[in-house]
Amino acid sequence: MKIRSAKLALAAAAFLLAVTASQAGAWPRLTYHVPGHAYLMHLSDNWEISGDLPKNALLISLQGLANRDTARLYFVYPPDWPYTFTESVMTYYRDTRHIRFTELKTPEEALEKLHRFARGYVVWDKNVRTSLIVAFTAAGLEDAVVVSEDLIPLVEKFGLKKIDDYRGRFEGQNDYAIYHWAYAKFWDRTNKDLIVWLGGVGGNRMQPGIADFGIMKRVFFTDLSADPHDSLEYRFADSLLSQMNPMTLVMGWHSYAKDTEDEHITLLSRHGFRMEGLNTLPNMSFSHHIPTTPGHKFRNNHNVRPHQKIVPKKKVYIACIQSDGLGIGAWLKPGRGEIPYAWEVTMNWIWLAPGMLQYFYDMATPNDYFIGALSGPGYLYPKAVPPNLLPGLVREAWDLMQALDLRVFETMDYSEGNRYYGNIDLPKSVLDVYYREMPGAIGFVNGYGPANTYDVRDGRPFISYSY
Repeated sequence: MKIRSAKLALAAAAFLLAVTASQAGAWPRLTYHVPGHAYLMHLSDNWEISGDLPKNALLISLQGLANRDTARLYFVYPPDWPYTFTESVMTYYRDTRHIRFTELKTPEEALEKLHRFARGYVVWDKNVRTSLIVAFTAAGLEDAVVVSEDLIPLVEKFGLKKIDDYRGRFEGQNDYAIYHWAYAKFWDRTNKDLIVWLGGVGGNRMQPGIADFGIMKRVFFTDLSADPHDSLEYRFADSLLSQMNPMTLVMGWHSYAKDTEDEHITLLSRHGFRMEGLNTLPNMSFSHHIPTTPGHKFRNNHNVRPHQKIVPKKKVYIACIQSDGLGIGAWLKPGRGEIPYAWEVTMNWIWLAPGMLQYFYDMATPNDYFIGALSGPGYLYPKAVPPNLLPGLVREAWDLMQALDLRVFETMDYSEGNRYYGNIDLPKSVLDVYYREMPGAIGFVNGYGPANTYDVRDGRPFISYSY
């Protein structure tokens, strides 16, 4: 036991030093195109149904249509938006991809320039919030913008015709009934590789930042509950996922008004799927078209080589890892780069938004160290994944890591509890998969919250958060 503990300590020291300081794989290979010119708009910071949500939703639906074949419309979101980098990324695209942006001030100006990409409009009902989520599905399939009643004159000014009208159609119905109607009408025509959970905040607010990408890709939108106690919605959500293709990417986020993160990720993991959050993820229909610069290769700031022997000094080693690091606000905070700090990489951005991912690599200081996340090629819970599917998912994650020059990988599993109760540790059978399918990883970290999964094999530690 003492020998094994010493080996773990040595391996962990090397691993912590690393954290603190050829493209293979099955992900889509796409053709990207940098436009010479694009339009720019600043969105309102009011996302209430009774406020500016109708105008913002109209613009986001127009963005999804206009950007379908190339990048034409980019939004700068308000400063308090969860993804704080929209203005900085726009500047990066302007300076490195030489995109000339022309600012549009109003929805009317946007329609004047881009209405030709819409075939018509769908009216959603302000009295039935879910009707807007259904309208986003219709928008992608029918090449339509979404409008509330008061915006009908505006879109008709540009010759757009009404395709459907949900006013009064869903009055008195629950979400289960509304989504069943949408399923019967739209499901067979929707994308079976992508689906959007348009969750997040509820009530009088909605923040549909990802809706442009869903419209662009003609996906089915929903926010069905993954709470097993909500048996109708849960079974329907499970049924929808069962009809999707293998390795489906679930985009968006769960509804804060209906279920919990661990319930949602557990459900999709049981199908061998992965999550790419959040519902607020902005401008993906634009960034999806922006490539890396010619000849670019992703390079990390490594300070420990695989199998390098590190002699730990007599001190406590602390590794700081920024959860949700590339997306949720912290990257542009003052002080980044002053201390060694690790950042989770949203690995699927290598094909979803390669130019945007390069933005982070280009800005990284020698103290910024990137690690792979989270549990697979996207966010999943490995204990909930069917055992026959987990090796392929981990293998895909390793392929992404190699393309992104990542040597450390992070796992998280709340399928049997969370940081407050239950079991968030991984069994040996799951660790076996990660060690086998990620042969070049120098180490792994588990938990998000404090956990007790520890192992070391061939000098490669598997350690847990401890705080």
